[in-house]
Amino acid sequence: MTRDEIVAATLAVLDEHGLDGVTMRAVAARLGVQHNTVRWHASSKGRLLELASDELLAHCLDAPLPEAFPDRLKELSRRCRAALLSHRDAAKMVAGVFAAEPHTLRYADTVIATLLAAGHLPRTAAWTHWSIFYLTLGLAQEQQAAQETAPALPPDQVPASTYPALTAALPYVGPDNFDQRFEFALDLIIAGLPRTERPASQSPTSTPAGGPDEDSRDAQSGPGGTG
Repeated sequence: MTRDEIVAATLAVLDEHGLDGVTMRAVAARLGVQHNTVRWHASSKGRLLELASDELLAHCLDAPLPEAFPDRLKELSRRCRAALLSHRDAAKMVAGVFAAEPHTLRYADTVIATLLAAGHLPRTAAWTHWSIFYLTLGLAQEQQAAQETAPALPPDQVPASTYPALTAALPYVGPDNFDQRFEFALDLIIAGLPRTERPASQSPTSTPAGGPDEDSRDAQSGPGGTG
């Protein structure tokens, strides 16, 4: 029995029973092995979910990526979303763990490298990655929940006489608009990026001739940025 087999069985149980049904014993039963066999590879349910979450991103970098920015960033984000939607409750699972594992780290490194290569500072690159990832994670959770339950805002709960603005917007938040909402929000984040903050060829760790960059000033002035 290998760790890869354990992870594959975990994702299979996730698909069949949802996140609440993923237990060490359920995975062991699916594999036809003793509970302790699963525990040998993953010491707890939390560890099992970390490994399964990491596996979701295993193939995000398999196919060639566009070279141009922001096309490369958009494609990476779309692949991440597709991975989260590829298994039942996968987004909910990822949201509940901290998977500092090879596939996850390699994906994050590629996204941040894409932003650095486009001329953004390390802080901008890191926070943009987090912003897009949490957008993707949250919207994927909502989409997967909508597949299991009725829409959160049925029209009869939002009468126009009481909520006129929300009523006007209601057609755009239904279960048929997740793709459009994702692309819209992704475009907003990218459009909100500052202009290129350093030459694309400049090392992200070098200091500009005029003094320390934005990241360095923040580190020197402390969390409040007031010195």
